[in-house]
Amino acid sequence: MRRLLAPLSWLYAIVLFIRHKLYDWGLLKSRSFSVPTICVGNLSLGGTGKTPHTEYLIRLLKDIANVAVLSRGYGRKTEGFVLANEETTYEQIGDEPLQYHLKFNDITVAVDEDRCDGVTNLMRLEKSPDVIVLDDAYQHRKIKPGLNILLTEYYNIYKKDMLVPAGKLRDIKMAAKRADIIIVTKSPKVLLPYDKRDVVDVLNAKPYQQVFFTYIDFQKLNPINKTAKETALQDMKSVYLFCGIANPYPLEDYLKRKYNTLITKYFDDHHCFNDSDIDMILSGYDSVIGKNKIIVTTEKDLMRLTNSSYINRFDNVPLFTVPIEVRFNDEKEEETFKNLILNYVGKNS
Repeated sequence: MRRLLAPLSWLYAIVLFIRHKLYDWGLLKSRSFSVPTICVGNLSLGGTGKTPHTEYLIRLLKDIANVAVLSRGYGRKTEGFVLANEETTYEQIGDEPLQYHLKFNDITVAVDEDRCDGVTNLMRLEKSPDVIVLDDAYQHRKIKPGLNILLTEYYNIYKKDMLVPAGKLRDIKMAAKRADIIIVTKSPKVLLPYDKRDVVDVLNAKPYQQVFFTYIDFQKLNPINKTAKETALQDMKSVYLFCGIANPYPLEDYLKRKYNTLITKYFDDHHCFNDSDIDMILSGYDSVIGKNKIIVTTEKDLMRLTNSSYINRFDNVPLFTVPIEVRFNDEKEEETFKNLILNYVGKNS
């Protein structure tokens, strides 16, 4: 299939190459801003861990600066600039921005498909941000971030992939040269030196680029409803997992190691749940043999159920989410990364 689709990928590559060159030559304009802007993005269609890495930056910066997160708001039903408030739903800003908003009540969250307009509107706020994190903005050449962070998966390095439709890349590999920092995500928790060296050799980073390695750290299951809070997790044997994320397999592997039985139901990334989906999920949970069972989803999927009529249908089943955070494989490298971010923000504030 890759061979058959390769010509289409080559045509797409030509279009992207011309577009990038127009920006490189200044024929298409990129706009920079006085406020520190940090872009977190990738070259692939998803699944590299942008959300937990964005949350890492929020935790790092929120106690020393007024942080704003600006996203496109994928899947929302609104247009233009929308600022999150207490009544905001995922239909207005999208699931990932809503997750940032609900988890961090001391930051500003906004969405705008035009990142330049979004930053402009944020800077006009009475309490304007000291630093703006641009979520998934690597392909948006109209804006020129002060710091570009490129994410790539350990088991699917962008250098070994192809452009869509033959592969999963949405941008050409040469676009990686704009990154200041490259983070290899979802790496093994125990990373052997020679495995790390092999990846670094494949990446062949530019002299001005620093490479870091992170892994996913799954947190303790979080009870969502009263039934879940009354459930003794230590006695549970079976899990019914449903989710609509780009790469559910690390989560699947984690739950397989913790529970005797795992049944899964996967949807497309950012899937908008409907009545038949909920019927299917609850029916699937009911079909799991035994009483010592729970139902699990992701924080991101929960955002598409929160404040909807569907969430109440889970009242009689123990519904949990699995919070995740990123950890650096090397403590010294983490300190280096933190210093890079803090020094950039400090010097440009």
